[in-house]
Amino acid sequence: MDKFFRMAGVLLAGLLAQACSVSPPPDTVAPNRTTRQMVMERVSAVVVTDQGSLDRWVNRNFSTSQAPGDADGGSAAPITPDGYFLTADHVLAHMADRNVFIIYGQGGRLAPARARVVWRSEHDDLALLHIPVKTPYFYEWTQPDKWLPEGTRVMHGGIATGFSSGDGKLGTTLAPQGGLTRNRRFKIDIPLQPGDSGGPVVDAYGRLVGINSAVEFLVPMETAFFIDSEGNRPNTRSIESLIRQDRLRNGEG
Repeated sequence: MDKFFRMAGVLLAGLLAQACSVSPPPDTVAPNRTTRQMVMERVSAVVVTDQGSLDRWVNRNFSTSQAPGDADGGSAAPITPDGYFLTADHVLAHMADRNVFIIYGQGGRLAPARARVVWRSEHDDLALLHIPVKTPYFYEWTQPDKWLPEGTRVMHGGIATGFSSGDGKLGTTLAPQGGLTRNRRFKIDIPLQPGDSGGPVVDAYGRLVGINSAVEFLVPMETAFFIDSEGNRPNTRSIESLIRQDRLRNGEG
């Protein structure tokens, strides 16, 4: 019983300290050319299809005539050097009895690899995928014990508009991650298009903030007005734990 109260005291003290702390001012440094190059090197697509291979389509520079006509998909973010990716769960909404591929940059070219679903959460709109490929270009998370204040400059790396939309700002303050922190939704002022879902949201230094999820428009009678887009930031330690467990199950730990 004493051990329980000690643990509870530590957790409550941590929560109280977080609640009483004050967010610092945002980092207003904008993503530069180096950050944009970093994001380009990590561009990744998720394709859900009945097709058994995407090699012909990819090898012919994504020719429309070779494109799988039944494909669904979106974007993804590589988060380890050994093939683990995060995407949005709704990107996999129609994956039942179909194949999931990730198209990832390898040695200066894009190549498809069959993906395995490690974990997914419809509630959090997040999914963890794995491909049996080395992924030397991957994202490091922003430090989980640091504030990400509203107004922090960000950009996104979705395959539809990630390289043409410019940068924007975080519309939600993300407090330091605690032991009980779960998935957190946040706003960004960058419009997303179909295909951007599941892609990375990064800070000015190319560090991963979270994953693209949705876009919100105000739709009056004649014209739709963009309001904001939404992303998800999981508990990074929970994701790391899922990856460790999966490596052990597959003899890679």
